[in-house]
Formats: sequence, C-alpha cells, structure tokens
Amino acid sequence: MVRQGPAKKLTIYIDETDRFGGKPVYEVLMNIFYKKKIAGVSVFRGVAGYGTDGVFHTSKMLELSSSMPVKIEVVDSEEMINKVLPDVYHVVEKGLVEISDTNVVKCCPKAAESKEEVQKRMKLEGKAKMLRVIVSEDDKWEGEPLYEAIVKRFIMMDIAGATVYKAIAGYGPHRRFHKKRTLTSTGELPMLITVIDSEENINKVLPILDDMVKEGIVILSDVNVIKYTHRDINPEML
Repeated sequence: MVRQGPAKKLTIYIDETDRFGGKPVYEVLMNIFYKKKIAGVSVFRGVAGYGTDGVFHTSKMLELSSSMPVKIEVVDSEEMINKVLPDVYHVVEKGLVEISDTNVVKCCPKAAESKEEVQKRMKLEGKAKMLRVIVSEDDKWEGEPLYEAIVKRFIMMDIAGATVYKAIAGYGPHRRFHKKRTLTSTGELPMLITVIDSEENINKVLPILDDMVKEGIVILSDVNVIKYTHRDINPEML
C-alpha cells in the first residue's frame, strides 16, 4: 500500500497498437499489476507525438489515429515495483521503461481510527510553542490571500490547529492608520494567524514561513497548555 514518504515511480511508454499474446500491452500490464497487488495504475493516451520512426501523429476529431503513444504510470514502494519489473521486461518488447525516485505527499484515505486513538493523537498538554503570524489581508501568495495559503500549508503538515483573526483597526511599519469601513471588506488591515503545537511541529513550518512572509512579523513564544479540549470526532469522517 502506498504511504506518505519516499517511493518509486514506474513509467512505461509504448504504442497503443503494441500487442502481447493478442492483447494490447497496456491491458496485459494492468492485469499483471492488479494481480501483484500494485496500489494503482494510470494509463494515459497521447494526443500527439512521434516515436523512433520519426513519423508525427496526431489525434483528430473525425479520424481516430491508430498509432498514438500510451504512458502507463505506477507509484508504489520500491519492494512492490521490483516485484513487477521481470514481468514488465518480458511484456514490453519495444518502448521505454523508466524508474525514478519520488516522494508521496498525500495519498489515499486515512485508515479508520478509534475515538481513543484520535484523542491520543490530538492530545496536547504541558510545554508547547505558540506561533503568531501577522500579515496584511491584501498580501498574496501565488494568486490567493497569503493567510489562506499559510493555513493550507499548516493543514498539509499536520499542525494541530490554526485560528485566523481579522483586525478592525491597526497600523504597520509604514505608520498608515487603517480601520474597517462599513462598506468595504478588503484593505490593508492586519491578519493574525495563531497556532499552538509542539516545538518539533512548529520548527517544521518555520522555513516555510521564512519563504512566504515577505513583509509581516512572525512571533514564537513558550506556552504551557493547561487544558486542551476538542469536539468528539467520528472516525468514519477521517
């Protein structure tokens, strides 16, 4: 089963007309991967391309080309990929087979956890760190509000939780006073993102903030968590 972390990507380039035992090669390979319990496989049909013959092919609306490239992609552990390589070598008589290192960032639904397991994983007591990030509501990161982009990174890195506060008045290093107006919802007011988590988890996100926060302030403080409660979570929803 594919898990987060280092993995291998197997990519096979063939022609859709290639046959093995009278069947399309990509179908034969899919059956092999399925029987060998490979986590998943994707087959992509090209819309244009050329091969070793140097002949350019393209898929047209009124004419189905019979010689288009097909790419087969498999991502799994190194152990699982090595199990299917002898079969791939045997079936693919012509084409290109490559293996590359990859890193699985997100994959597959999480296995169901009991209520006790969920509570244990989310338990936070004693010494911890409070991270506060102050940016402008107008700040952007790759086209979206910076504070939203930061919160998404926190979610991706399994930070316990984050709260975003929108100021109703304030000023920054430019010493321009701002306050919320009745008829406007955007401007240069500060946005405060607050996070409390273990020192280990907080340290993981600091390099990301160093890259994303070009103008603003990042504050790190020692805290002592006296009580940490949360709503009961239905494991089936995880």
